[in-house]
Amino acid sequence: MTSSPPSRRRQLQLQLGGLQLLAVIVIFMWVIEAINKLDGQRLDADGAIDPRNIGRLWGIFTAPFLHVGFQHLESNTIPFVFMGVIIALEGARRLAAVTVVVIIIAGIGTWLISPGNEDIVGASGVVFGYATYLFARGLFNRSALELLVGGIVGAVWGGALVTSIVPHYGVSWQDHASGAVGGIVAAALLAHSRKPADRVKRGSSGVSLPARS
Repeated sequence: MTSSPPSRRRQLQLQLGGLQLLAVIVIFMWVIEAINKLDGQRLDADGAIDPRNIGRLWGIFTAPFLHVGFQHLESNTIPFVFMGVIIALEGARRLAAVTVVVIIIAGIGTWLISPGNEDIVGASGVVFGYATYLFARGLFNRSALELLVGGIVGAVWGGALVTSIVPHYGVSWQDHASGAVGGIVAAALLAHSRKPADRVKRGSSGVSLPARS
């Protein structure tokens, strides 16, 4: 007897959990920025990535949730939500895993290669990671549907993302580039592995037969 696919109800619960987690992340960023604003943006100095400062290495985990103002936060929130919703439809665990991998790789890369006189904050590295994850996952999963979704994301946001990698004053291209690498790594690490019940074994005649459980 072959294994049955997940029920529609289970799928909806999975998607709802992912969307709820995304909402929590976005609300958290806006609440933090409100506190930051009331505190004279001092959280930016305390939680930013300070390149090659060992004592501030923990900033790689706090910097993505901090912004230099509401305009900065708004510009990141729109693509963050757009791409985050697509990832969230894979469930809360997948959204959390992609986000954590991107934050770590983007943060370490930014910490290593950014100029020493800059403090870096903002979720744009995560946005780039989400984008490249969506581009790359279809390749690793060999999924035509996911490749199509990645193509749509590229058509909508590709131009803006590519131009953002070009160095601009006051913009960390290092964070963007490192985030993009993080998204590809996340897609590779989280590529769907084939379940034993889905694997194919060969019969004595050499004809491929579906495995049975």
